[in-house]
Amino acid sequence: MLQILSKELKSYFHSSASYIFLFVFLLISGVFFTLSNLMPGNGYYTDIVYSMIFVFLFLVPILTMRIIANETHEKTDQLLLTSPLRIWEIVVGKFLASTIVFLIGVLITFIYPLILKKLGSFPVGETIGAYIGFVLVGLCFISIGIFISALTENQVTAAVATFGTLFIIWILDWIGSGLPTSTLSGVIFAEILVAIIALFLHYNAQNIIISASSLVIGSLIVLGIYIKNKSLFDGFIVKFVDWFSLIKRYEPFNMGMLSAGSIAYYISFCAFFILLTINVIDRRRWS
Repeated sequence: MLQILSKELKSYFHSSASYIFLFVFLLISGVFFTLSNLMPGNGYYTDIVYSMIFVFLFLVPILTMRIIANETHEKTDQLLLTSPLRIWEIVVGKFLASTIVFLIGVLITFIYPLILKKLGSFPVGETIGAYIGFVLVGLCFISIGIFISALTENQVTAAVATFGTLFIIWILDWIGSGLPTSTLSGVIFAEILVAIIALFLHYNAQNIIISASSLVIGSLIVLGIYIKNKSLFDGFIVKFVDWFSLIKRYEPFNMGMLSAGSIAYYISFCAFFILLTINVIDRRRWS
């Protein structure tokens, strides 16, 4: 894993990707800081951190688009897949390399609250919480970008797909506010989720019995819940979107509150997409 990490870090800093990422990230965050804090004399810094999440939507594709897609395009992935390294070491090494570049940018922005401290007071607890939340959200975004990069050999396709996915996640709360809340819509949505899980199991296990059994069992569970207490399906779609939302879970951090549940969710989210990436590459190796 350390060999992959070292290789990817050298690749980042021998190309323009990391420099473009850091330059744009620091430029835009610096403009936000100047306009929102320095010029009006405002010591409330957490809004800047929240704004940086939006900026990161555009920058993650730059950071992750080539990390696996380029290997596939140039066929150098075959060298990796036939090396003694295990696939999880390859994927985690690449993820850590992207994370380090991201954290370098975050560390440089620490100069902004230090400037505010020299000029006056600012909410230390809220700022620390906002930064922790920002890093966790950023890691989730990176894990998505690496997964999408593993699905294609075209860097442009990877970049566009990553941005599109992250943008949908960003507006998910707005989408959720317009979704139906009736019991029937909740039941239908639950059945759709069961079908997706069954398809996912079939994709991984390639066993129709397992996928069909999961579909039948899941449908029976949904039916049983509906018979016992159908009110649980009232507003189920909106509740699910709220639970899934990365941005909504960030809100407590922006107020200086560290939510153990949200931290666990962010870590699990990253792990899930890393596992998906490992699965994609593993299937490619055996095909």
